[in-house]
Amino acid sequence: MTDNNYLEYKLNLQRIKSDYESLKNYYYKQKGRKEQLVEQKSKLEYLLQRSLDNIDLLEKVRILLGRVSEYAREQARAQIESLVTNCLQYIFDANLEFCIEINEVRGRPEAEFFVVSNHAGQVIKTKPQDARGGGIIDVISLAIRIAMLESSGEEIKGPVILDEPAKHVSDDYIVQVAEFLKQVTSMFNRQVIMVTHNKHLSEMADRWYKVEMVNGVSFVTNVKDEEFFNNEN
Repeated sequence: MTDNNYLEYKLNLQRIKSDYESLKNYYYKQKGRKEQLVEQKSKLEYLLQRSLDNIDLLEKVRILLGRVSEYAREQARAQIESLVTNCLQYIFDANLEFCIEINEVRGRPEAEFFVVSNHAGQVIKTKPQDARGGGIIDVISLAIRIAMLESSGEEIKGPVILDEPAKHVSDDYIVQVAEFLKQVTSMFNRQVIMVTHNKHLSEMADRWYKVEMVNGVSFVTNVKDEEFFNNEN
């Protein structure tokens, strides 16, 4: 091999190594971007499912109000409006109200849900999904579940079981949500059992457990039970 051939061989080898490093860097950048997109997709799918669940809940309330007599319907409407309004005012703002409008459509009653705010004499009425985003929808859904349970006309015993209640409520209001749940247990003499990742909600409980997964095995730790046993004694 001549000196020129050797030099050309060496330059080609360096070029190949440089191209390899460039492609490797590009691959890892794209891989990182893909992982971010997958994570973002997962979060969006979760938010979509939460929205669909809330829509499903409102549809169930619509059906409930449509099946009862006019008098019972008005009674149920007033009770649900009152409890949800109290919940909104307790957690967010004294100027907020929850309103249910019932109209006859094709010979059957249909209900529409609104959040009404009054600021400096200006009344604004919006759909729940358009009022302050997901946080207010979570609170309305929570209050409606409790209102339906207590105003159904049937004695339904047992605890209220909640999965990630008020997940989208900001930290500015989450303590009020915890206090509201405390009031619910006292007012209706009903236990509340919930799954939550929110520290404020868990610390307000009389008794709570932490579940951690290690190597595919779930470990349960009794974090707080002193208050529970003191009340028992």
